[in-house]
Amino acid sequence: MSIKLLILGLLMEGEKHPYEVQQVVKQRGMDCYIKYAKGSLYYAFDQLAKANLIEVANIIRESNRPDKTTYRITDKGRDKFQQLLLAEMRRPIQLHNPIYAALTFAAYGDPETMAEAAAENIQEVQRVAGLLESILEQSKDALDFGARAILIGAIEHLRAEERWIERVRQEGFGI
Repeated sequence: MSIKLLILGLLMEGEKHPYEVQQVVKQRGMDCYIKYAKGSLYYAFDQLAKANLIEVANIIRESNRPDKTTYRITDKGRDKFQQLLLAEMRRPIQLHNPIYAALTFAAYGDPETMAEAAAENIQEVQRVAGLLESILEQSKDALDFGARAILIGAIEHLRAEERWIERVRQEGFGI
């Protein structure tokens, strides 16, 4: 997902400050399945504003703090959002996972060390799945259809990945 779609989509919900966008991404667990550089968030807001896709909604000035600028989406931004949304919806699924590169050469690795690494991978997959399950459970009434569908899909994918890595660990490394 592009950072433009992420920002425009969250601004469709209402006015937000870039830091607030970052917090929403974290609260909803979106950072588990959306890759974006947090450092590029403010730059992306600037670029969207220059392109007239978003505009300043409010500037909050506090005496001893930097100004806090909140943004809203423009009509042009809504049109761009629709274009980006459809482009992402039509994008075919991409099968790439860092473990695939490792498995390509796993026969050359130490089986015991490889099995330990697979076990660590399983623990991380379980941790992320558990995090998403708790977000889903705690927020189920507040989430719209799309957010629920994403969380359910991500959880199911992670649970399948957990089973697959365990199978790799047992069959490939004799553990």
